[in-house]
Amino acid sequence: MNFGARMLKTGIAVTLALYASSWLNLTPPVIAAIAAIFAMQPSIYRSFRYFLDQIQTNTLGAIFALLGGMVFSNEPIAVGLMCIVVIMICLRLNMGDTIGLTLVTVISVMEVSGQGQWQFALNRFTLSIIGIVSAFLINILVAPPKPLGQFKAQIETTFSRLSLLLRTAVSDEIKETVFREEKRALEGAIQSLSDKYNLMEEESKKLKKASLSRQRHLVVNKQMVTTLRKGNDVLTAIEQHYFQAERTPEMDEYFDAHLEQLIKFHEHILLKLNNKIKNNNSEAEEVEEANDKFLDTMIERYQENFGGVLRLSIVAAVMYDYGYQLERLNRLVDHLESTQRDSDDDQDGAKSKSVRRTFPSWPWK
Repeated sequence: MNFGARMLKTGIAVTLALYASSWLNLTPPVIAAIAAIFAMQPSIYRSFRYFLDQIQTNTLGAIFALLGGMVFSNEPIAVGLMCIVVIMICLRLNMGDTIGLTLVTVISVMEVSGQGQWQFALNRFTLSIIGIVSAFLINILVAPPKPLGQFKAQIETTFSRLSLLLRTAVSDEIKETVFREEKRALEGAIQSLSDKYNLMEEESKKLKKASLSRQRHLVVNKQMVTTLRKGNDVLTAIEQHYFQAERTPEMDEYFDAHLEQLIKFHEHILLKLNNKIKNNNSEAEEVEEANDKFLDTMIERYQENFGGVLRLSIVAAVMYDYGYQLERLNRLVDHLESTQRDSDDDQDGAKSKSVRRTFPSWPWK
């Protein structure tokens, strides 16, 4: 388990909620602590959205709880029915993520509202709001979430794991227990990357207007996740079909060599994206040609020997798809670099002129 900033911030938010409740002489402070735990979110946008949604649903929940307590008292059946009503309202408002904390408010308010203690009911509602506000403030002030930085760091570690598995998959050099453990970790890492990409896309589209440069980076990041997922598909295909097929040592060497070429190309694309190596257009052309030839060869073998090469053809098709996605990622990275160079040239040219400001024209217009 990795110790992350979100764990630390959750503890700080709980502490702040408890202190704030004590300063305001509100009891029981545990309600504010629970609200702070629920309200901690993985991104600035979700934190802001959750804050607004919780204010709305908690207000509605408290009102319904007060009315329910006044009409039905605080009998268990009445509390359960009121929870059902509040859940329906939250779902109707497309605020399903707020249900948990809203129900805490409903139950805590109805616990005392049925006894006619309206000031205590308001006290419980205020405690929930204190917890929500505490989590929101801590999330944006203390180590604000940076999904892009986390995404870039995790891309490198995920690719390293994929590289190890692909380079030893056909040769069967890695222990089976290690392979399964590493593959599960790889699948979890790819899912985590997909979640982080969704956070970045959500922030870019909804929190502020995204620039063209940011949109291009999003497209590249999405393709990087897609490419990693295709690489994992190759591992799955090899595990399920390759070793069950009839093959020769020459065939093993052929598959292994092509996998090595693809993973090496994948590595060079990531290094190029990080400005660590020069652009090599010939390599991309060689990989594209080799990938097409690899699939054509397997199609020919399949036509000659329908039964014996069927499973190998399945693996070959998945490998070809992985290579195709690599080619697409390479083109996106090249386009990103070219647009950045054009943008830098335009900015340098604008700075060197003493005339009035002019706006750069994009290459595709």
